[in-house]
Amino acid sequence: MYRFLLTRQWVIVTLVALALVPTMVELGFWQWHRHWDRVASNQRIEAALDADPVPVDSLTGPGARVDRELYYRHVTARGVFESGREVVVRRRTNADDRVGYHVLTPLRLQDGRYLLVNRGWVPAGSRQTEFPEIPAPPDGEVTVTGRLMADQTTAESGIKDLDDLPDRQVMLISSEGEAERLGAEVLGGYVELVSPAPADGGPELIPGPDHDSIGNHMAYAIQWWLFTAGVPIGWVVLVRRELRERREAAGEAPGRGEDGAEDDGREDGAEESATPATA
Repeated sequence: MYRFLLTRQWVIVTLVALALVPTMVELGFWQWHRHWDRVASNQRIEAALDADPVPVDSLTGPGARVDRELYYRHVTARGVFESGREVVVRRRTNADDRVGYHVLTPLRLQDGRYLLVNRGWVPAGSRQTEFPEIPAPPDGEVTVTGRLMADQTTAESGIKDLDDLPDRQVMLISSEGEAERLGAEVLGGYVELVSPAPADGGPELIPGPDHDSIGNHMAYAIQWWLFTAGVPIGWVVLVRRELRERREAAGEAPGRGEDGAEDDGREDGAEESATPATA
C-alpha cells in the first residue's frame, strides 16, 4: 500500500523534509541567541550610560584597544581643542538621515597627549572635495565629557576605508592613523562629545545609542520552530493525499470478482444474445 514511498519522487521529498528539520531548528536557535545577545547588549549600554564619569586615561591609553565592555562609558578630559588640526569623517548621517560629516577634533591634554573628540555632525557642502566650514570649538582650556568608543574598522562598520581622499578627510576614525598624522601620542579610541554643548549653529551632537529596542529575533525564532513542526505534518498530509488519490484511481479501474476473475460487466444469468436467424 505504501510502496510508492520508495519511488524516486517520494524518496527525494522525504530526504528534503529530513534536511529541513535540523536546518530550521538551528535557524531558530540562531535567532534565539541573537535575541539574548541584544538583551545583554542593551543592559551593558544602560549600565555604561548610568555609570559616573571617570577620567578618560583610566580606561584607555596610547595604542590601546577599547574593549566592548567599555563602549559608551562616560569619561572626562581636560585640555585645549586644536581646531586647525581637525579632520572630518565622510558619509555620515544625522537624525534626519541627511548626509554630511562628523567633526573629529584633537584635544591636547595637559600632559601633551591627544584625545580624539567627535564634536558632532555638520552638513556636506556643494563640493565635497573642499573642507567644509565648521564652527570653532571653545577657546582655551576646557573640560569635556563624552561617551568612549572604539576605533572604527571596515569589518565592524561596513564602511570601506578609501585612499586618495581630499586633505583632512577620512572614512573611518582611527587613533593610530591620527597619531601618525599629528606626530604625537593619541589615546586609543575616541569620545562622542556630550558636554559642553556647542553654541548655536555648531555641530549637531551625536545622539546616544538606542538601548530599548530588542528587535524581532524572538518572534523569528518561534516562527522557525513552527515551520519545523509543520514539515512532518506536511509530509504526512502529502502521503495521505497520495494514498487517497491512488485508491480512488484504483476504484475507477474494472473490478474483479471474489475468485479473482475479471468482471465483464454483464449481470449474472444473462444469456448470450441469439444468433440472428438466417433469412
